[in-house]
Amino acid sequence: MSRQRFALLLVGALVVISAAIYSSVQRNRPHETQGALLWPTLAAELNAVTAVSVRKGSPTPTLTVHKTGDVWTVAERADYPADVAKLRKLLLALRDAKIIEDKTSDPARYSAIGVEDPTQAGSAAVEVIVTAPSATHALIVGKPVGEGNFVRRAGEKQSYSVEPAISLETEPRFWIDSRFIDTATALIQSIEVKPAGAPAYTLHRLNAADNSFSLDGGPAGRKPLDAHALAPSATLLTGLTAEDVSPVGAIDFGRSSQAIVTLSDGNVLTLTGAVIADKHWLQVQASKDAALTAKAQGRAFEVASYRYDAIFKPLDQLLVPKETPAPKAAPAAAAHAPKKPQPLASAPAAP
Repeated sequence: MSRQRFALLLVGALVVISAAIYSSVQRNRPHETQGALLWPTLAAELNAVTAVSVRKGSPTPTLTVHKTGDVWTVAERADYPADVAKLRKLLLALRDAKIIEDKTSDPARYSAIGVEDPTQAGSAAVEVIVTAPSATHALIVGKPVGEGNFVRRAGEKQSYSVEPAISLETEPRFWIDSRFIDTATALIQSIEVKPAGAPAYTLHRLNAADNSFSLDGGPAGRKPLDAHALAPSATLLTGLTAEDVSPVGAIDFGRSSQAIVTLSDGNVLTLTGAVIADKHWLQVQASKDAALTAKAQGRAFEVASYRYDAIFKPLDQLLVPKETPAPKAAPAAAAHAPKKPQPLASAPAAP
């Protein structure tokens, strides 16, 4: 082999070895995006955000939480006040999201990690769009991974895994301010209840000190429970929350129950209830509570069934149960026993 040919082979080998070493280093070297904020500018824009919308399986938003004046409201619930704490939690998660690892940039593999096109029917991906005066950010949130999620910035091919987790509900009912009525039972002076299709009655407070009540409207011949057992439950109207809200015209209150609650401060709450399929709805009026009146105006509220049943309790539950007639005594066992054969009369003795 000539010296020149050997030199060329040596140079070629060195080039191959150098390329292999460089490729290995590049493959094992952390990407420059690892540990970087997903949205570096969001922190400065956080207090200026004016709207957050969500799309899932639809080209139009399935949820929009936006500022109406100084109040955050849910557009899909006739601009009912939104849960601001939940909104802030989402925005902070978006602000703090850091890239853990680069993932696929192949659209054919997006669905495997849940970052496909969120506007297509049946898509599992959720797109959250944050609007501020200076910019609009759109992020496609995919499946959970580790302590975070797979994500893809809208309009980009590259996907990532990020932490902390970005979790959000897509249904509007989960974003309303669920706080509804919070009235202590100690303030209740009387409750007039008119259940749909059942006898009406009224409970009156007898003594505030021992929480005792009397019953008006009980049927003749039936005794009411004792004065303490007649008292409304301690949680009757305390911490009552709404599971959903609807325009009152969308709920059929044609066959409704009613409870009129008079409080010690003179405020009167009128609760009108209707059961539609498996949902329990309330319409509320307050004589001296401007905040509740404003919140309830033109709206109906879905509440848990057990809370609804406690408000419109049937009269029979306030009465001493009827005595069950004692069962008739069974006939004596002897009456059913077979008769013993009578012995034959002895023949008369011979004379």
